[in-house]
Amino acid sequence: MKDIINFLFEVGMLKKTPRTGYQFLGSGRESVAEHSFRTAIIGYILSLQEPEADLRKTTLMCLFHDLHEARTGDHNYVNKKYVSVDEESAVKDLAMDIPFGDEIISVTREFNTGESLEARISRDADQLDLILELKEKQDLGNKYAKDWLYYAVKRLLTESGKKMAQEILQTDSTDWWFDKKTDLWVNGPANNQKPE
Repeated sequence: MKDIINFLFEVGMLKKTPRTGYQFLGSGRESVAEHSFRTAIIGYILSLQEPEADLRKTTLMCLFHDLHEARTGDHNYVNKKYVSVDEESAVKDLAMDIPFGDEIISVTREFNTGESLEARISRDADQLDLILELKEKQDLGNKYAKDWLYYAVKRLLTESGKKMAQEILQTDSTDWWFDKKTDLWVNGPANNQKPE
């Protein structure tokens, strides 16, 4: 149990580890843990659209794909041009003492290889989380987000991922909460209580 607790403390580092690409985009920020959370949800949704995909494996790949960054930090595309990160060793070292470590090592290796259907779905989920972030930044006026979106969409591998990306690009990032067709924004929420 002690090794599992140490692992959980280490996983907590991902909440404190920033994703570094935003410094080049000029706006936005998120932690690796925030990114991994939505990536796992996207992977789950994409797997539901691919009946032959192993839902559990895809979700675990999405959840663990950046686990090594608890030890290595996040390295964006500019960093990776100059810095080599040994993700495999980092994952092995952080997982070797826990009972389920072999599964973590296996799914992260499969994600990085990118050959299985689950790995392709997980890689798309990773990019789709970025696409959602970039679309939000574009909607808020970041003029560089459009170029980044172009390249992120090009990296998608599955038809369901490409279809989801097209819908993201056509949807205003505030549509989910800012329903302009109701009078909520004029009159406020309905008050079910009688005035005193």
